[in-house]
Amino acid sequence: MSALAPSPLAIVDAEPLPRQEEVLTDAALAFVAELHRLFTPRRDELLARRAERRAEIARTSTLDFLPETAAVREDDSWKVAPAPAALNDRRVEITGPTDRKMTINALNSGAKVWLADFEDASAPTWENVVLGQLNLTDAYERRIDFTDERTGKSYALKGADELATVVMRPRGWHLDERHLQVDGKPVPGALVDFGLYFFHNAKRLIELGKGPYFYLPKTESYLEARLWNDIFVFAQDYVGIPQGTVRATVLIETITAAYQMEEILYELRDHASGLNAGRWDYLFSIVKNFRDGGSKFVLPDRNLVTMTAPFMRAYTELLVRTCHKRGAHAIGGMAAFIPSRKDAEVNKVAFEKVKNDKDREANDGFDGSWVAHPDLVPIAMKSFDAVLGDKPNQKDRLREDVSVAPGDLIAIDSLDAKPTYDGLVNAVQVGIRYIEAWLRGLGAVAIFNLMEDAATAEISRSQIWQWINAGVVFENGETATADLARKVAAEELAAIREEIGDEAFTSGKWQQAHDLLLQVSLDADYADFLTLPAYEQLR
Repeated sequence: MSALAPSPLAIVDAEPLPRQEEVLTDAALAFVAELHRLFTPRRDELLARRAERRAEIARTSTLDFLPETAAVREDDSWKVAPAPAALNDRRVEITGPTDRKMTINALNSGAKVWLADFEDASAPTWENVVLGQLNLTDAYERRIDFTDERTGKSYALKGADELATVVMRPRGWHLDERHLQVDGKPVPGALVDFGLYFFHNAKRLIELGKGPYFYLPKTESYLEARLWNDIFVFAQDYVGIPQGTVRATVLIETITAAYQMEEILYELRDHASGLNAGRWDYLFSIVKNFRDGGSKFVLPDRNLVTMTAPFMRAYTELLVRTCHKRGAHAIGGMAAFIPSRKDAEVNKVAFEKVKNDKDREANDGFDGSWVAHPDLVPIAMKSFDAVLGDKPNQKDRLREDVSVAPGDLIAIDSLDAKPTYDGLVNAVQVGIRYIEAWLRGLGAVAIFNLMEDAATAEISRSQIWQWINAGVVFENGETATADLARKVAAEELAAIREEIGDEAFTSGKWQQAHDLLLQVSLDADYADFLTLPAYEQLR
């Protein structure tokens, strides 16, 4: 007896959206259903493996390069596929969600690449998931424009040769899409985002001289990279495009992935484009994995952990060396500053910090770096132009001087900085303000002149949790406790109400955000991702 055909995707609990039928076509949904049927069981197994590895770290408080993959690391003969022309020069990349205004501004920004984000910079409302796809297709067909109702300003695309190359980031493996289900089981958000984008745009992008390019987030092991590679192979055959057309850049933003960089590139070698150093999620991952490792793993305030910290230097220098050894691009971290329209002095100080950060990355051998705002593109461009000149990248700088021992990547106690009371206050402030916006459907939020995304909230709540559970004593003599966190949160909530007024406070989701931050910061059972309980409240 032949196997039953897989059930078609059901759209569940979702209000109809304008033009959604252009995205949610029968053919596109059939493709996503096939991805789900073939690959979700392996996704589930890999999530279970994450839990097993975390339990092992809790037992040993250490990590090492994998003995079973030593042959891959020691074989100098393999390289990743050569970069396609559209991804050869990546000296400045801008990041942001795929709303209509951002789509136009990012493509027009002067950056070489736009990370079109369905992940940390986008709250996964049904509207953002579906209309974000529509905006990208409209941009490729040059039928996108936008007029700001508040200012009356209109936005339109520049000429094709002036637009950034799009590298799309789907959601991480841990997130499901509750509005698309097969037999009552939600489809992984990663397969929804990838599947809809790839199905509608792969051939169109090839015609434009580019291709379906992806950033892969939250990867924790080479086996997760292998799953993505198998998905790419299947997808290319399904729509009838050559193998190797897809290119993927993997974010090394988990501490476990930092020990498997070469293996991750090896698994994706026919489709690999590079690796990226993602700072906030990386720190969040360290706290999450070593949260019961004692005082030597306690991080200071997030803003005191700069990229010059010894364990962060080990991570970034190993990334550059690994990428260049294998012919891949090494992409640096985020400059998150949002220029002030009112305070020139704030801008002057911040622009100097951005310049120094990008100068350091360019001089360390990175081939490009991220910014969060178009005004930062020229600053980053100048830093990389000074080092690269007319060359598209510096992959010929092999950084064979770099030698990183396993312990160097987790030498958190090499930092002199300690947690501070102000750091606790800032974590609470940023956590509440970000979560409130996220619950309203906004994933990229300007807070205190910085562009914050979900990784910000993750490191904020993780530090509160860690400091309380480690019994940290701050410089003012106060001990980090649940009661102290509640007190600071209550004061912040009152300050926000005073700042914005009763009407705006009541119409927002402030109390809900306050409660959710305390839930994930104070629960004895540490939630793997803040976005999991938050998604249950996202409507």
